[in-house]
Amino acid sequence: MNEPDPQVLRKLKELCQISVSPKEEQELMLSIMRILQYISQLDEIPTETTPPCRFVLGSLQTHAMREDLVQDLMRRETLLSNAPDQIGGMIKIPPVL
Repeated sequence: MNEPDPQVLRKLKELCQISVSPKEEQELMLSIMRILQYISQLDEIPTETTPPCRFVLGSLQTHAMREDLVQDLMRRETLLSNAPDQIGGMIKIPPVL
């Protein structure tokens, strides 16, 4: 693993649009190094036989859809009777700005 150099830190500061004091720079550099060391532990995990994952919650994806059924429409009066407020035969909602 390559250790980050001051040039990388300068580029990160520019991209993040932050300004830090020299003391904060040292702390930031140490934090970045600790994060990279932690992430490098992932290299120790054998993943050669692990298939790629297209969905993080793939098991939930199979039950996400229901079959479409053609049914009669609900009568307007029935629908509007359940609405808290109505105007001109339509459901009235608070303005969305």
